Amino acid sequence: MKNLALIWQLGWRFLRTRHSNRFISVISLSSIIGVALGVTVLILVLSAMNGFERELKERLLAVVPQAELIAVDSPILDWQTMAADALSEPGVEAAAPFTLVEGLLQKGEKLKGVSVRGVDPQLERRVSDARRYMPAAAWQSLAGEGAPLVLGKALASELELKLGDRVTLLVPRPTSQGQRPPKRVVFTLTGLFDLGGEIDRTMAFTSLGKASQIRDFGQGVGGLRLKLVDLFDAPGVIRAVGYRQTHYLYLNDWTRTQGHLYADIQLIRSLMYLVLVLMVAVASFNIICSLVMAVRDKQAEIAILRTMGLERRAVMGAFLVQGALTGLTGCLLGAALGSALGWRLSDLVRALEQSLGVTLLSGEVYFIDFLPSQLIWSDVVTVTLLAFLVTVLASLYPAWQAARQEPAQALR
Repeated sequence: MKNLALIWQLGWRFLRTRHSNRFISVISLSSIIGVALGVTVLILVLSAMNGFERELKERLLAVVPQAELIAVDSPILDWQTMAADALSEPGVEAAAPFTLVEGLLQKGEKLKGVSVRGVDPQLERRVSDARRYMPAAAWQSLAGEGAPLVLGKALASELELKLGDRVTLLVPRPTSQGQRPPKRVVFTLTGLFDLGGEIDRTMAFTSLGKASQIRDFGQGVGGLRLKLVDLFDAPGVIRAVGYRQTHYLYLNDWTRTQGHLYADIQLIRSLMYLVLVLMVAVASFNIICSLVMAVRDKQAEIAILRTMGLERRAVMGAFLVQGALTGLTGCLLGAALGSALGWRLSDLVRALEQSLGVTLLSGEVYFIDFLPSQLIWSDVVTVTLLAFLVTVLASLYPAWQAARQEPAQALR
């Protein structure tokens, strides 16, 4: 314990005392700044990646089906039986029918492609959180008679539509002999939803009955949407349910439609840890340089201490403490700054966009049109510890060099 206390005391004194070469202090300060910047940047990037992952799960997958059974050549007439069978699968939490209608929305001379999803709002709420992104009246209108239509705000704006307006959907009618003139269906705009991003421009909702009527399904539906206990079990669960059915079905899940987004997020997260190691490694070269120069600057003191009986490992430990304290200072500064900025990253980016008049994330390219952020403390701890470990490893060589010095040679 006494040796350990002595090592810490020597390391602290070596760090605080002035050097005859002031350049050593400059290099030491630059290494602290370098480590701090590396930790800060990685915490910010990880916060953004966490935000993207959260929005993918809570926003995009709230509307995009987690898994679905889609009728191929004929409607599903007894969907209740199919739903009951699906619910018997352990990984399935809920099921709801739907009918999908693909077509072109026409308003005047403007045409926009859209996927109109026919749903029963009472059943759909079990498998989707779409109602969270629209007024309650808009969601309830899907249970009414007539031809209700709920559009994304972006699509309604592009077509210059407002609530109560009538809009025409052109539905293709392919036959074995070729195309017939499209079916024209007039809808009334009863509500708007706002998810942000591409979905606002490509998706719409209507009542289940109206969608099935357009597709000439009678009392049948176009498919069954499933909500799963675990998102990542989607491929296996949908296969297990689908293979038991006698109806000709297409099996689809979110990993096919949106899985690339999740894979990209995880790839960027992994790359960022590599970037952290590289950034901190570069900053650690400054720590190595400052310690090597400090060893040369303190040769006389080291020789005197060795002559007085100080062991080699104590000398090595003292310089290791000096390097570790330098790295720890940078890590803690970076963790504090990264946490403070990461906590308000979305607001800071929004303010930057407004002040510069630019848009960093376009809703036409990404599934959201803002930079999300979620600070997870375990990420902060992991990044800080990883950066600290790199700086300690960087301090080993200079500390070992200090311990190898012979007192007589240094004093001479």
